[in-house]
Amino acid sequence: MARWLVSIGMLVALGWTTFAAAADSVPDKKGIAFFEKRIRPVLVESCYECHSTKEGAKLKGGLAIDSREGLLQGGETGPAIVPGSPEDSLLIEAIRHDGLEMPPEKKLPEMVIADFVAWVKMGAPDPRVGGKAPAARKEIDVEAGRQFWAFQPPKAVAPPSVKDKQWSKSDVDKFVLAALEKNKLKPVADTDRRTWIRRVTLDLVGLIPTPAEIDGYVNDKSPQAAEAVVDRLLASPQFGERWGRHWLDVARFAESNGNTDNVTYPYAWRYRDYVIKSFNSDKPFDQFIREQLAGDLLPSENTKQRDDLLVATGFLALGSKPRAQNNPDFQMDVIAEQIEVATTGFMALTVACARCHDHKFDPIPTSEYYAMAGLFTSTDTLYSAGGGQGNGRQQNTGFHELNGDPNMAEARQKHSTALLELRDKRQKLTAELKRMGAVEKEKPANKNAKAKQNPKKAAKKQAAAKPEEMPPVEVKVPKDASPEEADKIKQLGEDLRHCVDEIKELQANAPPAGELAMGVRDDKKPADCQICIRGDSNNRGATVPRGVISVATIGELPKVDPKQSGRLELANWIASPNNPLTARVAANRVWQHLFGRGLVASVDNFGELGERASHPELLDQLALQFVRDGWSVKKLVRSLVLTRSYGLASSHVAKSYEADPDNIFLWRHSPHRMDSDQIRDAILAVSGQLDLETMAGSIVSKSPEEVVQQGRLNPATFSDAQVRNRSIYLPIVRNAMPEALELFDAPDPSLVIGVRDVTTVPSQSLFLMNSQFLVQHSRHFAERLLAVGDLGDSARVALAFRIALNRDPSPKESAESTEFVKRSESVIEFSEKDKEQLRVRAWAAFCQALLASAEFRYVE
Repeated sequence: MARWLVSIGMLVALGWTTFAAAADSVPDKKGIAFFEKRIRPVLVESCYECHSTKEGAKLKGGLAIDSREGLLQGGETGPAIVPGSPEDSLLIEAIRHDGLEMPPEKKLPEMVIADFVAWVKMGAPDPRVGGKAPAARKEIDVEAGRQFWAFQPPKAVAPPSVKDKQWSKSDVDKFVLAALEKNKLKPVADTDRRTWIRRVTLDLVGLIPTPAEIDGYVNDKSPQAAEAVVDRLLASPQFGERWGRHWLDVARFAESNGNTDNVTYPYAWRYRDYVIKSFNSDKPFDQFIREQLAGDLLPSENTKQRDDLLVATGFLALGSKPRAQNNPDFQMDVIAEQIEVATTGFMALTVACARCHDHKFDPIPTSEYYAMAGLFTSTDTLYSAGGGQGNGRQQNTGFHELNGDPNMAEARQKHSTALLELRDKRQKLTAELKRMGAVEKEKPANKNAKAKQNPKKAAKKQAAAKPEEMPPVEVKVPKDASPEEADKIKQLGEDLRHCVDEIKELQANAPPAGELAMGVRDDKKPADCQICIRGDSNNRGATVPRGVISVATIGELPKVDPKQSGRLELANWIASPNNPLTARVAANRVWQHLFGRGLVASVDNFGELGERASHPELLDQLALQFVRDGWSVKKLVRSLVLTRSYGLASSHVAKSYEADPDNIFLWRHSPHRMDSDQIRDAILAVSGQLDLETMAGSIVSKSPEEVVQQGRLNPATFSDAQVRNRSIYLPIVRNAMPEALELFDAPDPSLVIGVRDVTTVPSQSLFLMNSQFLVQHSRHFAERLLAVGDLGDSARVALAFRIALNRDPSPKESAESTEFVKRSESVIEFSEKDKEQLRVRAWAAFCQALLASAEFRYVE
């Protein structure tokens, strides 16, 4: 890759247009996930009966929709879909009941139709492709399925012998070199020290190194110099922020539910902080798993540990939530999302695909999906102040309570239940009085009531209001009421007054509130789950005992304690060293973050449709080493970044590129663009504005109604240009991500994302040219440079290069840069008479050129 990819002169000539180094193709994994989650279940439930080749009946209209080919070929009226064009797709016309009508009995809900339109618009991604996907099984043979590589236990093997005995620094290097030699490839030379420390610093803490840190390493000639750098980075609190962010991508962390109302999660930040602390303390990954799936069921030594365990279960509560109103599938939709994050996140298995039918490609029967679903139907999910929308049958108060003794928590629980019952009684009494015509009107609680303007908001405020602030009800006996009705009205009115008095008294004597956290807890009456035939919650089949996925089990299946949900057994099963997937998947995720591509490229899918391992024996050794080292992420990271393979240059060799363009066999280090968090954090750091202090709480939790309005971030009260903390602390609101993150491919927080997309689009260049964020921080960078006294322009340019690009400029770059500053001054002086400001603006223009360059954004 060229060093200085954007010449200063070209920036001036073309109005600061930024040229990307390369446009990486966008993988369709998000589209496939969308299909599996939103489209396939509807097709199975509503369409297969008449249009499936596997149903045994004659196809109606000659249309088969159980394969992509069938949809493209269509039936008697033509192709069912035109990928990318919903308006030209007969399928969309039919489900809209616009001429054609499908399904004929009842039109699909508008939200489902919108999903189909979005799916066709994105190109109708569909894994059901003939000749590419394996044929669907008629009957699942679990024992045969266990022969698949991912379901076999990792095998210990000796490092392979290699021809070049001097090259390797570790066993990892021997596995890499053996594959290179087998494929007649040669590794490039080692990278230089400046490039290596920039690379390792960005990989481990997500920040670019300072000039002092670079000089310290470059000038350290001891054999342990690299080890000292790595140990310093691993001990830095920024390590947990960087690697915690990786896990938050997988955990689909967000601070809102993502549906039409997009209600905020005011306590989601506690889970974020738990993750950061876990990586900084190098918590054993198996313990990390157990805490997130069943922390509420684990023993604790003190109140603080107990609180941490409860917060950890927020992992299961953070997901996007469909609207509960008039949605019979709400409970099972939430459970499907929990199964997906637990199995895909920890084991890279797409178990959720077995919700409507036996898994088409992996040996996972529908019965085992519902065995796992039973673990979560026996669990209450605590995520809403409104309560009552947990998975289980018991109404809940909405959140875990922290920092309190159990007796006080129990008192708050009883108080909340009593208050809900009294308010329900009040509502019923009022409704009965209204029915009898005894309520003339309900006076507003105060003159600022705005129910007519915003009835939803008014209802929410009323539900949370103190009793004395709730609108009083005037009860009067109608003139035409009979004596019996009059007596009844008087009694109801008296009951209502007593009820209101009780509410006021209960509210006045409320126990002190504790700190709150999202999470889960066992339902009071755990029970097994019935199969939902074709995923339809209203069409129930046989009840299946709670359990786990048998094909991923070595030895006996765990037995669920009938008095508990079974989440503890699930957690122990996944976190077991005998689980064939968990350690492999974790090690592969670490490898991917350091080398740019997993040993299994499909990091979220180790099943039949996933990629095969490029270095299967190496992956097994890493998994076994990970377990031997106590499931330590830091030890695994340390061992990998100190390999020779990690330290290769990113040099382009035409012959090697022709043979291995995707660098599968690691003949060089793959250059890549920083992710959105790194770009923003690097700009803040270079400008001298980055605040490395941990943010207390969250912007969303402090003022949710001000930050999020109508489901979007409110630009009047929030601007990421005003936030100096690291990007991990920015508000992550579904469907409303901060611009600086969204433009550079921040992950969709509604999906499990192990690998972020990397795109190159014009809007990114426009952001770098015109955004308030970059203009503001370019000025701060200029002020930082000018604050260093007694420097000539050439020396100041060199300092800017060292801060932003971690290298010295070439003589040509130095000359061009100083000339650019002078020319900028001559242009700006027509509008700026203040000489000091003139100089700041000229240097800010130069700084923006550096920050907008491709070299700044790319890691070699």
